[in-house]
Parts: sequence; C-alpha cells; structure tokens
Amino acid sequence: MSAGEEREQLSGLVEKVIYHDDGTGFCVLSVKARGHRGAVTIVGHAGEVEQGEFVDADGRWVVDRRHGRQFSAENLRVTLPSTKEGIEKYLASGVVKGIGPAFAKRLVEAFGTKVFDVIDKEPERLLEVDGIGKGRQDGIVRGWADQRAVREIMVFLQSYGVSGAKAFRIFKEYGEDAIDTVRENPYRLVHDIHGIGFKSADQIAQKLGIEPDSMMRARAGISHVMDTLTGYGHCAYPARKLTEKAIELLQITGNTIPQALEEEISEGRLVCETIRGEEFIYPAALFRAESEIARSIARLLEAEGPLDYVDSSRAVRWVQEESGLELSSSQRTALAESVSTKVLVITGGPGVGKTTIVNCILNVFKSKRLKCLLCAPTGRAAKRLSEAAHEEAKTIHRLLEFSPKDGEFKRNARNPLGCDCVVVDELSMVDVPLMNHLLKAIPSAAVVILVGDADQLPPVGPGNVLSDLIRSKVVPSVTLRGVFRQAAKSRIILNAHRINGGQMPLTQERQGEETDFYFVEAREPEEVLSSIVEVVTRRIPEKFGLDPKRDVQVLTPMNKTALGTQALNAELQQVLNPGEGPSVKKFGTTFRAGDKVMQIVNDYDKDVFNGEIGFVREIDAEERALKVEFDRRLVDYDFNELDELVLSYACTIHKSQGSEYPAVVIPVHKQHYIMLQRNLIYTGVTRAEKLLVLVGTRDALGTAVGRAHSSQRFSFLCERLVHQIRGEGNLFFR
Repeated sequence: MSAGEEREQLSGLVEKVIYHDDGTGFCVLSVKARGHRGAVTIVGHAGEVEQGEFVDADGRWVVDRRHGRQFSAENLRVTLPSTKEGIEKYLASGVVKGIGPAFAKRLVEAFGTKVFDVIDKEPERLLEVDGIGKGRQDGIVRGWADQRAVREIMVFLQSYGVSGAKAFRIFKEYGEDAIDTVRENPYRLVHDIHGIGFKSADQIAQKLGIEPDSMMRARAGISHVMDTLTGYGHCAYPARKLTEKAIELLQITGNTIPQALEEEISEGRLVCETIRGEEFIYPAALFRAESEIARSIARLLEAEGPLDYVDSSRAVRWVQEESGLELSSSQRTALAESVSTKVLVITGGPGVGKTTIVNCILNVFKSKRLKCLLCAPTGRAAKRLSEAAHEEAKTIHRLLEFSPKDGEFKRNARNPLGCDCVVVDELSMVDVPLMNHLLKAIPSAAVVILVGDADQLPPVGPGNVLSDLIRSKVVPSVTLRGVFRQAAKSRIILNAHRINGGQMPLTQERQGEETDFYFVEAREPEEVLSSIVEVVTRRIPEKFGLDPKRDVQVLTPMNKTALGTQALNAELQQVLNPGEGPSVKKFGTTFRAGDKVMQIVNDYDKDVFNGEIGFVREIDAEERALKVEFDRRLVDYDFNELDELVLSYACTIHKSQGSEYPAVVIPVHKQHYIMLQRNLIYTGVTRAEKLLVLVGTRDALGTAVGRAHSSQRFSFLCERLVHQIRGEGNLFFR
C-alpha cells in the first residue's frame, strides 16, 4: 500500500459485506458514506457486521496496489441503522431469526423507522403485519433479545479482537453475566468457550489492565501449557520442562512461575508425583483417572465371575461344532481365556479373525444366559460392531447415559450397568478419562472383553490404554495371528500387514488381475491434488460404481499444506457439490445443501460427537440455521455454531479412527514429512473395506513405512497396573 493521508472519520450505511473473517474480524465493506457520491471501500476489523448496519470508522485513506483507493479503519464501530432503507437491509440480512427479505419489507412498511422500538416495547403490534402469527412473533422477539444481548457483549469485546460468533458463544455460556465474568477473569474463556485460545484471552486480559507478571496470568499460562500437552496425548509431564515451556510462553522471569505452579498444586488443580526420581506434573483429573483405572482392573480381576467352572477345551469344541468354523490356534487360546478370566484383551491386525472370535465368545456367554453389553468409542465403530455381532452396540457415552444437563455419566460406581459381560471394540481409540468412566460403571462380577489393534494410532485424547494394558503383562491378553485364507485374497489386508512389518506394500497389479489396492504416481503437489480429484470424482465411480460422496473418503495426514484437508475439501466440494441453492459462509468455509460435513467437537446437547459424518440437508437464511443429517437424524445448528463443523470430503487419518469406508484415497507426499509414520499409514490403509488408492511418490511411502516410532507419551498406567495388581514396581513417592 502507498503512504497514507491525514487521519479522518467516515460514517455511512453498509451496502455490502465484501469479505468478513469470523476468526480475526478482518472485513472489507462497501459503504454509502456521508459526503461521498459513490460507495467507498472500508477495510478494518469488526466483530460482526451485516448489510444495512451503520458504521463509524476512524482511520486514513490509502491506495492498495491491487484494489485502488480505500479507507483503512483503525477503529470500526458498528451501530444500528436509522433510515428506512438501512433498517430494511439490516433486517433482510437475516441477522434476527424469523425475519428475511419479505418480512423486513413488510415490517418497515408497517412501522417505518420505529421497527426496533415496536419489537422491543410493543411486540404485540407485530401481529398487525400480514403473515406474522403468534409463533413467528415469539420467534422474532426472542431473536431480537438474543441479538441485542450478543451485540452488547460484542461492543464490549470488539476492541479486544473477539469476533461476533465467539461473542455469541460467550453469551450462551454466561448469559447476562457475560461482561462481568470476562472482566473478573478473562482466562476462563480458554476453558469455557470453544474457539477462544490462550492468546486471545491474554490480549483481553492485558487490555483490561491485568499485569503481565500477575499471578492470575502465570497460573492461566501454566494451565494452558498443561492443556496443550494433554492435547498431544500426555497424561503427565516433567515439572522442569513444564516450567520451561510456561516461561517461554509468558516471558516472565523470577519466582512467579514456580510460585504459580505451587499454588496450582496446593489448590488441587495439578498433582506433583515423583517417579523414578523425577518430578512429574499431572492435571488432577488425569492423575485420578489413571490411578482409578488400575484399581478398577484389579477389582474386576479379583472378583468372582458370573460363570461357574467351564471346561475351556469343551467350550472350544462346542463352538467349532455349532459354528462349523475351524478356529486358529490363537483364536482357540482367546476363547479359552474368555471363560477363565475376568478381563481379557484381544488384539491383532486386519483379517486375523477378531470379529469371529468375539462372536464365538458371545455365543458361549449367551448359552450360559449371561447378559452382554456391546460398545465402541464412536457411532460408526458401534454400528460396525452391531452389524458384525448381530446385537445392539452403543457408543460408550450412550451406554453410560451421559447427561448434557449435568455434564456427568448416569452410569457410574453408584449406579453400575446391569450386565454380566461388557465387550468394548476399537479400544485403541479409548483415552484414559473415558476408560476410567467405563470401568467404574462395570459391576465387579462382570467379564470384560477388550478388543483393538495395538498397532494403530493411539487415541486423540491423553494416554495409550490398549498399549499399556498389553505392556503391563498383568492383564490377560491374546494377540491373534495368521491371516485367514479368504482375507488373504485382499491386497488391502496383505499390504496392511506388510506395512506393519516394515515392508513396502505390493502395488503392481498383474496383467488381467483384479485388485483392491492401487498406487497412482504423482510427484508435484498440484499433480497429486488433481489426480485425487480425478480418482474420487470420475475413475472410482466409473470403474467400481461407488458414490463419490457417500462411499469414497479421502484421508490425509494433515489439515494444512496443499494436500491437507482444507485444500482437498475446497477442490472436491467445487466438483462434487458446486451448488446453486442456499449457502452460508462462516469461519472461512462455505456450506451448501448436500455437503458432506464432520462434527469436530463433542456436543453433548446435540448428542453429536467428534468425528461423526453427516450431510447438510437445509440452510435457512431467515432463521440463520442449518440442518445436518447424522445417521438418519436431523440436527440443528445456528450459523454461529458452524465452527463445530468442517467439510469432510477429506479428513485426517486421526479423525478416521474407528471408521471404515467402502473406498479410501490417501495422498502420500513429502509435504507431510513430519507426519509420515508407519502407524499412521497403517491406520489409513486399514480404514478401507473394498478399495484403497494411494496417490503420490514411492519415496514418501518408503519414509512412512520405515519410521516405526511415534513420539513418546508420558503416561504411567502400565506401571500403576503392575504395582496395583502384583504389588511390584514401587516407583511412586508422593
């Protein structure tokens, strides 16, 4: 931009919102300004701005090399319009639920510039307008009240860089106390409000006059660092390194950080434990969860079970005779263990018969009239388990009857599940907190069968429960080996085992041979991207008859880069759902009816969980709402809640855990170098049911296959299990 002119003020009506970033508040507005003949362009930052609103801008005129002369606002304030034209445009934008272009026109014709006063003080007069009944009147009044409350919060937060969408979430969380709550402790926003990070809260705190070296900021910084580390999968972290990270974040010297850490420990938010001579810091909830898992496993193993003595060899013979199956040696071992122990871990890769042996175990238990409950961590995994076992399976949250209102599970140690056996599938996805809740709710007399693939990625949440149970050697576990003949015909299964063993997959098809595993060579990122679009939208549908939206899933290691989820989703949406109908752009994403989307946070009120995939069915600009169908169930989203959703034509391999798709396409390229790990590519490959296509370079694939070790997670569940069950390994000194 060229050098600016003298500072001045500009006021006018927003004719068009050319661009608005919900995350940063940066906007480009076309404004009919006082004293200017035509519309002028104003650039600046506003929490939320709608067509028809009035803006006061304080700044300078600049000349942009690309866009010409425009007004760069250092301060941009948004106010309600006062003219008929402005009011109609404002209401027509859908900013108030229940009012669209048609009703905006009727309201202005009926009440002129007094519309806002009528809604506010004489809402019964709305019934005078043709088409407005009692239901719509109530909706308009509620929408106006919410909008006004959000606007007041927004005006307060706007100068701190908080967007209107986040102001809406703050209002939903704190209600009328929002402003007082933020003033008292802005760092609460980090934990309470989805989308507000420490950096944003820290900026608000500084503008509110909170000192950079204050104890409030130091404690909030330590809490943020600890949360970030648990987000990487750690249950605990070395105290020395935690302190160093907090100092680096906060730039505070002296004794403030160590003192803040002591206060967090003394007030019970954090726990310090000496392990092997080194101090580790736990969030208190994770310390309790890790300790309680060990106690629960010990409780279950020690208690009498629901079965009288069962001859394991007779049970194996009976199952084989009843089913007509010839079980493998490791399957026979698993079946024998299941009738003689209280807790059993069954692990193994694809095609080794995990589903078969679970069904065999269930048949034995049913013959003994035991009540069995089946569960898995995600909706898709539960559905797959249900189909395979021909029994109802629930998500763990639904099994434990999670109550959004109370934020607690109704099933717990005081109100345990009514059952004789619990089967948990996809245990590799289950983190320490969820495992703790599940085990506490299982009655002592019940048998617990835990099933998973220990070579897949660890859970997104903290800990590595499946791996720790196996490593402890105090919990009975069986690794199923040997790929069954039918499964061995699949190149997907064959290559998954090759990858897991550190060998390159076989990607060359023999002449005339039908295969389910393909490798498409593409070197440059642009070539990889265009090849993926071609494979998904044309080649797979034409050759295999699969629906590119419902049946094909692109899985990629990362969100960003030219081959990340964001770039892939933008390209695939443009081809698969260009859309001419209603759409809404929020948080940098355009959502259209028919789009494939994924929920990215647990929303207990909506009963929709992280990783669930659905399809946009309706977009209502007037109601500022969108409907998504998840497994034949419609879920409503306010436009301000759309940061809970992302397009999911492509998603990360981490997000795909627990799911299977008819066809999977994976980019394999050095752009994702930091994420090229064996367990990551193995997890991606094993998500494919019928067809797997890798697109990229063989050297990148070789890098992934050759890198066996992921980064270390600090978790001591394995040691706690050994200590709790055997009384050995006394490593813990408080």
